[in-house]
Amino acid sequence: MTGWEMLAVAAAGLAAGSINAVVGSGTLVTFPVLLAVGLPPVTASISNSLGLVPGNLTSAIGYRRELRGQRRLLVRLFPASVLGALTGAFLLLHLPAAAFETIVPVLVGLAVVLVATQPMLQRALARRRARDGVTEPDQVRLGPGRLSALLAGAYATGTYGGYFAASQGVLQIGIFGLLLPESLQRLNAIKNVLTFAVNAVAALAYVVVAGDRLHWTAAALVAAGSVVGGYLGSTVGRRLPPVVLRTAIVLLGLVAIGVLLSR
Repeated sequence: MTGWEMLAVAAAGLAAGSINAVVGSGTLVTFPVLLAVGLPPVTASISNSLGLVPGNLTSAIGYRRELRGQRRLLVRLFPASVLGALTGAFLLLHLPAAAFETIVPVLVGLAVVLVATQPMLQRALARRRARDGVTEPDQVRLGPGRLSALLAGAYATGTYGGYFAASQGVLQIGIFGLLLPESLQRLNAIKNVLTFAVNAVAALAYVVVAGDRLHWTAAALVAAGSVVGGYLGSTVGRRLPPVVLRTAIVLLGLVAIGVLLSR
């Protein structure tokens, strides 16, 4: 990579780290950039997942206040997310590269739709919580049916994230928001912890099994940017107009689809 390309990748990592903390679609920033600098799709996805892990960690730490009272729930969901991450990583590493190149434009398109429609989903969830008289509970009691649905959702989103990370956070908030009477900020805190777990486990699997397919320079540049971005996103990023972030993500997602289809 040239100096300008390295700068672009690091800047994309910073933006992705910030967006992941607030919205959860940072891969739609880094993935198109990694493709644009010449990385093959599978290598770009693997390197991106590894690079975003430090930013996921700083995002989770930044939301530690919203995690109060949710330890028991996270302990239950964590194993399902980890198992999903391993499933997704296995699929990515064992399915043919041609299959990834075919599937990913569809996944990116789904992610773009989810990001674009997220405000409507949030409003629907807010109306549901208002009808239930829910404000901000310190502890949620889960029946067997709801817990089973949460575990299935954690596994499904973990599998999606292990295969292709874009908008797994949006999926998590959508699924968990339907099942948990929690505020959006507390849901976002859960999302940040589980996204960190998924990306960390998947990245470790990639390093152990497919280290030769990683682009270490790209991963390091994304990591450097995402660490700063994760911290900024969990502090300053909350004050940015959501419409600005959402518009940028949708546009970059469309760019990614165009790049993938033109390869």
